[in-house]
Amino acid sequence: MSYVNEVIEQVIRENPNEPEFHQAVKEVLLSLEPVVAEHEEVFRRDALLERLVNPERQVKFRVPWIDDNGQVHVNTGYRVQFNSAIGPYKGGLRLHPSVNLGIIKFLGFEQIFKNSLTGLPIGGGKGGSDFDPKGKSDREIMAFCQSFMTELSKHIGADTDVPAGDIGTGAREIGYMFGQYKRLCNQFTGVLTGKGLPFGGSLARTEATGYGLLYITQELLRCHGIDIAGKTIAVSGAGNVAIYAIEKAQQLGAKVVTCSDSTGWIYDPDGIDVALLKNIKEVRRARLTAYADEKPNAVYHEGRGVWSTKCDIALPCATQNEVGLEDAKLLVANGTTAFAEGANMPTTEEATAYLQENGILFLPAKAANAGGVATSALEMSQNSERLHWTFDEVDAMLKKIMVNLYHNIDDAAKKYGFEGNFVVGANIAGFEKVMEAMMAQGIV
Repeated sequence: MSYVNEVIEQVIRENPNEPEFHQAVKEVLLSLEPVVAEHEEVFRRDALLERLVNPERQVKFRVPWIDDNGQVHVNTGYRVQFNSAIGPYKGGLRLHPSVNLGIIKFLGFEQIFKNSLTGLPIGGGKGGSDFDPKGKSDREIMAFCQSFMTELSKHIGADTDVPAGDIGTGAREIGYMFGQYKRLCNQFTGVLTGKGLPFGGSLARTEATGYGLLYITQELLRCHGIDIAGKTIAVSGAGNVAIYAIEKAQQLGAKVVTCSDSTGWIYDPDGIDVALLKNIKEVRRARLTAYADEKPNAVYHEGRGVWSTKCDIALPCATQNEVGLEDAKLLVANGTTAFAEGANMPTTEEATAYLQENGILFLPAKAANAGGVATSALEMSQNSERLHWTFDEVDAMLKKIMVNLYHNIDDAAKKYGFEGNFVVGANIAGFEKVMEAMMAQGIV
């Protein structure tokens, strides 16, 4: 049995009931086989892959908080500090009922390579809680965030671990967490990113993941002789990533005709009205049924179905494993040209293979949605230097990072004989930098 397969079996055996983590490890390690084969004796001796798939540290803690009726609730908090070989741990905090240790480990493992691909000095980590912010008052959100940070503050710092937002953790939640950290530690440091502009946040951070997704997609298409202008795009999700992906796509001359939330999806043949979508989701915090009520040509559908829409480009921006094999078959049948993952691992293994086998240009999440963490790292730089860059300055740096990232993964794929396979290219390009740092730093 190969060294790679031995480590995959070990991960499955030692981490039972964590299918998302198994999926992420398998996808990465199998694509690294050409690199591992060149160094197998050294990697085995130094247990490099075993060290890579085991977090440096994982913290699990209780989070008690009091609701508006005086009832005490207890949630579980997590922080997995996966790999610090190239910089302090960096990764978001997800607040969602589905959160468990396996999901946080999968996200943290992916973050190692995504962060490496940005070219910036940031390691991989992830955290969160099974707390559901939906339907909670601002005071209840604050109570949870303060309790969560009371424990988390013991494990993070500007040069140790710098969390950010994720699903369920927006500017409001980051603000409450930052305030509590400052209160507990008596320090005003860049310990969190995604902060509000008055207290150390960065312009363009809100837009960064969605904008970055379009910058790398545009470069992918350009290098294949395709102009994004005039193309029809299907987007899933209606959160931060989806909203700003839609906004940038339409700025680039494409037409986005779908978006979705946890209850249903919208088809708007006129193109999604971004201003209305922002108002519904960011101001009113309402469901997408409100969009159809206000746009007579738009149609609201219950449940899933975004990928049945005929489109040139598909951008899944909702959550993990949202695109299955049947969805992939619909996309291929409808003549989709390109598929770029805006969410973290939104495509199942079977769907990914089917899309690639049928010639769809496929950009994996660790490359395609790296714009968010790249701009978080730029926020860290501004905090360290006590500077504040303009929107255009940050946006220009983001675009440059994403364009360079595309060419790095393209070059890595070509180098190892996998031209056009950007999944393999992304994993190899991200791994090589981390590998070199780990080997240089000894057995730690």
